[in-house]
Amino acid sequence: MPRLSKMILLPKQEMLLRSMGEQIKLARLRRNLPVEQLAQRAGIARTTLIRLEHGDGGAAISTLAKTLFALGLEQDLLLIAKDDLMGYRMQDARLLVKKRARSRDAK
Repeated sequence: MPRLSKMILLPKQEMLLRSMGEQIKLARLRRNLPVEQLAQRAGIARTTLIRLEHGDGGAAISTLAKTLFALGLEQDLLLIAKDDLMGYRMQDARLLVKKRARSRDAK
């Protein structure tokens, strides 16, 4: 089934996907695994793995998960959005600081 439209990504998003793909490729090469062997272990097509390694934004997250699992790096998925500093700051800003009521004797 041909793609109807190409996914539009911001340049920064494209750069991050390319970096992630390069890291996956380097992990494969460090393990001395050919593309065909890793694709077979991950249960994906060889061309799908190549697209993932090139940072193709159309690769499914399940493809990423299968590939990391085949490399023994599945725990890396748990690092996504782990240290959400901006989210923590936003959450803290919404917290109401309760003021203590003045005691009746302090008049």
